[in-house]
Amino acid sequence: MGDHPAVEVRGLHVAYGSTPVLVNVALTVPAGTGVCVTGENGVGKSTLLRCVSGLQRPDRGTIRVFGGEPGATPEFWRAVVTTVEPPTWYPGLTTREHAELVCRAHGLDPGEAGIDEALERFGLAGHADAIPPSLSSGQKQRLTLAVGLLRPSSLLILDEPEQRLDPDGRGTVAGLLAEYLRGGGSLLLASHDDTFAVASGATVTTMESLSAVTT
Repeated sequence: MGDHPAVEVRGLHVAYGSTPVLVNVALTVPAGTGVCVTGENGVGKSTLLRCVSGLQRPDRGTIRVFGGEPGATPEFWRAVVTTVEPPTWYPGLTTREHAELVCRAHGLDPGEAGIDEALERFGLAGHADAIPPSLSSGQKQRLTLAVGLLRPSSLLILDEPEQRLDPDGRGTVAGLLAEYLRGGGSLLLASHDDTFAVASGATVTTMESLSAVTT
């Protein structure tokens, strides 16, 4: 990944029809650090994360993730975990089998990856043999995070990971994210919960402060 920042955004503009959502947004996430973007619904947090994840093209501006185009290569998807879009669940595979599949796809031995510990940690041990569509929205959220943290990565892009989690769950996830940063990973997240963001080790900034609007 070289000496590039994990994320570098310059002059980002996105509009939906005639409504500007992102105006001249600039953001840098140095490698090995975390940044949390806060703000009310509708201010463009998810749009920003979608653009950085390579899931949406901006109208103007440049985005680099570890120096490269987001979403353009298999290397990008090996390095980056994003929860900006809901995952696709494979029909007939259990919760544990989904975790095993992701581990195998990333060259991990499922038997050594700590799947049972991860499910236990996220309160899903009793649902290991259930199929994900049968889980509650909070359980699906925890499964998405558990699987994302099981596989190796260099950057997590998380859209409100604290959503639908109880206080204990929020504490657990914040601790895991802080651990991920201590291990050299990078983190970009959107959140409504400043306490959660700070506990995760991220620097908190507002969408407003990222937009260099000249009047």
